[in-house]
Amino acid sequence: MADGPCSGNAVQKTENAALEMYRFAALMLGSETEAQRLVENSVAAVEIDPCADPCAAKGQVRERVIDGALEIMHRQDPASFAALPPAEPGSGCLEEEAPLSGEDLSHLLTGAGRGTLREWLGRLTQAQRAVFLQRAVLGWTNADTAQAINRIARPLVWTPEAVGSLFRQALCSLASALVHAATAAHA
Repeated sequence: MADGPCSGNAVQKTENAALEMYRFAALMLGSETEAQRLVENSVAAVEIDPCADPCAAKGQVRERVIDGALEIMHRQDPASFAALPPAEPGSGCLEEEAPLSGEDLSHLLTGAGRGTLREWLGRLTQAQRAVFLQRAVLGWTNADTAQAINRIARPLVWTPEAVGSLFRQALCSLASALVHAATAAHA
């Protein structure tokens, strides 16, 4: 096999991007089968040669997977995206600091806490799940998350402030779920 423009490094980057998006889609959709189908269709629809431009291909796949997951979630529960959730002023959980660090979230996504996280995600509305995962996993801003949701939600009601409020509520809820799980495990 001759060395062509598609080096092993480019292939590896493309495979890693597909795997990353598969994991993200499985969390978003709660179904590994549906996530696999979405990622395969998204990769097949990419119009950029991943060997010529792996970064552009990764970006296009990411965008298609996110939009596809949001479209599926919206079809499953359109009411969840139709109106902003009520704000919970003064909950006291988050003032300045998040109850979970980035390291804590990373451990939940890949480590022993994965089952607790998946169980907790299953109790969220589709909109809550979408906001939490875009912010916590992708590291998107409130504005980026609102923009992504507004591409599928009608009417276009999602604002960065609403996303931020919902994300803080989700973090508090997750922290509470983790405390309860730890208490139950030690009882």
